[in-house]
Amino acid sequence: MSKKRIVITGIGATTPLGIGKEAFWKGIEGGKSGISSLEIFDPARVPVKIAGEIKNFDPSKWLDSKLIRRIDRNTQFALITSREAVVESGLDLKDPLISSRMGIVMGTAIGGNRYMLDQDAVIHKRGPMKISPYTVLNSFPDACAAQIAIDLGITGPSFAVSTACSSALDAIGVSLDLLESGRVDYVLTGGSEAPLCEPIVAAFAIVRALSTNNENPQTASRPFDETRDGFVMGEGAGMFVFEEYEHAKARGAKIYAEILGHGMTCDAHHITAPEPEGKEAIRAIGMALEKANISPEQIDYINAHGTSTPLNDKTETLIIKKVFGNHAKKIPVSSVKSMIGHLIGASGAVELIASILGMHKGIVPPTINYKTPDPDCDLDYVPNQARPHKFNTLMKNSFGFGGKNSILIVRKI
Repeated sequence: MSKKRIVITGIGATTPLGIGKEAFWKGIEGGKSGISSLEIFDPARVPVKIAGEIKNFDPSKWLDSKLIRRIDRNTQFALITSREAVVESGLDLKDPLISSRMGIVMGTAIGGNRYMLDQDAVIHKRGPMKISPYTVLNSFPDACAAQIAIDLGITGPSFAVSTACSSALDAIGVSLDLLESGRVDYVLTGGSEAPLCEPIVAAFAIVRALSTNNENPQTASRPFDETRDGFVMGEGAGMFVFEEYEHAKARGAKIYAEILGHGMTCDAHHITAPEPEGKEAIRAIGMALEKANISPEQIDYINAHGTSTPLNDKTETLIIKKVFGNHAKKIPVSSVKSMIGHLIGASGAVELIASILGMHKGIVPPTINYKTPDPDCDLDYVPNQARPHKFNTLMKNSFGFGGKNSILIVRKI
């Protein structure tokens, strides 16, 4: 049986650089920083006072007031972004032959925890029976997928994948399995995250994962730079519509890219630190390359996980050099987190969007704030400005707490 060719026909983005994929790309191409001082809550009691926050977010521009009251910020992002991706795809979800054969696979690490934590504050002020009746409906990771299904009328399988910071890319990997098995004909997939509240920021700060460069928010996220001191947390969503190539071609859909292969492993080493030699990440890359049926030399751009933490950037560089050998120095490698921060479970999807749009436009996204070279990070990180560069095959890396490794290979059609 021949392998099914899976393609992307719809894209949606909600990010600190703007709402919608065009606004997002404009910021990426311009090397703009979407990181600023925290305003969504008062950060006076925590050491971190910056984030990739979506400023002046008004869900009423897209969602009715009744729905807004019932869902959390994470699901609001997911709904808005999913609608954009579906409209982009041109699929008519009013047709039961389409909606019944479509699945939803959402990646989210934190899910509705922000909503639950907000209600915990209500308990302390007013008592437990004063919390919102929608608390339980927002508290589980699958709430996003469930609300998307209701909103769009999608009746195929609908569920969440929660694997820390690799959640979105792992959701994409699971989506490929669903499509290749024939269980569905279409999948709406990606990731969403709204983690910006005091307890969650404090939790990441106390394990020293976050940058405390509060005086200079726009330059705080500096992947691969020797002076990096941690990642900057962000929020947002990225969504895709996947379908089989021949079907997309037959209906005249716009095709953004073909998904060639996905690899997924676990370090089984440490809950926060990567395995120093990158053995399982290297195996995940090998799995993706084998599935894609291509050699390492055919990869001509790598969108890095690139968190701006000392250990991640050093280890990721080592992994790339071990896999690609002499070719590693010839491949542009960049981190979108330098501009939007780390969107936790949504990061892989949003960064993949930047990569795919760049592939179509012949422009590599930059790694901004790169000023001081690190001897341990010695690849071409596309410093500070987007670069004209035609590329047809890219690799997207996502890694997560718990030693999660997720690798995706995508080709332009």
